Formats: sequence, structure tokens, C-alpha cells
Amino acid sequence: MAQDRRNGILIGIFYILAAVTSVIAVLCYAPVLNDNWYLAVIDGKKTELLIGVLNDLLLVLTAVGTAIMLFPYLRRWNEHLALGYLIFRFMEAVFIAIGAVSILGLLQLSIHYEANGVPNQDNLIEIGYLLQGIHRWTSMLGPNFMLGVNTTLYSYLLFQTRLVPRPLALFGMVTAVLVFTAGLLEMFGAFEPYSAAKGLMALPVGIYEMSLAAWLIVKGFSTVTQGSITNLPE
Repeated sequence: MAQDRRNGILIGIFYILAAVTSVIAVLCYAPVLNDNWYLAVIDGKKTELLIGVLNDLLLVLTAVGTAIMLFPYLRRWNEHLALGYLIFRFMEAVFIAIGAVSILGLLQLSIHYEANGVPNQDNLIEIGYLLQGIHRWTSMLGPNFMLGVNTTLYSYLLFQTRLVPRPLALFGMVTAVLVFTAGLLEMFGAFEPYSAAKGLMALPVGIYEMSLAAWLIVKGFSTVTQGSITNLPE
């Protein structure tokens, strides 16, 4: 009981850290996600970009942390679906890490641009646009597609196990569909990566994760005893 309570609090903290670090990373990456990305170092944005990368690495840790901490509870209802959640959560973390590497590549090119001081470096700029594209696609595949899939899986399992109130888990499944659809629409050009429309579709999943985090920190999981799960009242 005490261990389950501590685990619930830790998972809730992981979700809060994931939300905070993801927002900070997006804000810090702005200097290299525009047409003048190669001026980032000249403009004194190197430290800002490194802070963004550090936050993305923390985001990876929190994503893996939630997966590892939730898996033992979810597997009690359906081990195959729980394993699917674990894999897709890990895949989300992998795409986030690849995106962070692309940012580091852009930073390195910007350092090279500053060092050489040559106004026309066509090859360098073309590579930079390629790295921007990689970051855009990994941001779509990780925090949209993979997030949508793994949120659907773990929310469904939370719904079945009643480890949290069923309305909360049901809300999670709805938000998972929305964030997945937002990524799909971006893929086919209906949305820009940071458009208001996409933000509105992706926002509910953030609200869900913060609500889940608050519940786990304040209330915790339902009672787990002798390998079985005692249902929460609806």
C-alpha cells in the first residue's frame, strides 16, 4: 500500500516534469527553427539552445520513467496491451531524442557559420534546412502519433482496471484521438507545426496528463492487494 502510494506520487511528478520540460524546450528552440537559424550563435542563443536540449533529455527520462512505473500495474489486466504501451512510450522517447540531436546539429552548423564568417555557405544552409525537417517530422511522429497511441493504450487499461476514476481514463482516450488526429492533419499539410488550430487539438491531452498527475499525487491508485486490483467507486 505504501509503495503503491509512493509510486503514484512519483508517476504524477513525472507527468508534471514532462509537461514543463516540453514547453521549455519548444520555447528555447525558436532561434534555430526559422529561416535565419544559422545566426543563432552570432545572436548569442547558444546557451538558450543547450537549455532546450537539456529539457528534452529530461523529457525523455520522464517518458521512460512513466512507462516503467505504470507497466507493472497495467500488465495485471492485459500484459500484451501493457507491453504495447511500454514500447510505444519508448518509441515516443526515441523520436524526442532524435529531435534533440537535430537541434544540436543545427547549433553546430551555426557555430561553424560564425567561425568562418562567410555570408554565402549554400551547402551548410541546405544541411540546416534538412535538420529542421528532421526535427519537424520527429516532433510529429513522437509527441503526436506515438503519444496518441500510447495514451490510448494506457488510458484504456486504466479504464478497465479502475486504478483511476473511469471518467478520467475515458477523457484520456478522447484526448489521445485528438492529438493523433492533429499529427495526421499536420502530416498532410492541413496544420502548421505550431499553428493555433493544432495547439487547440493537442491541448486536451496536456490537460488530461496534468489531471492524471494531480489525481495520482493527491489520491493515488486504487488499492492493490495480493496481485489483484480493488475497484475504485465510480
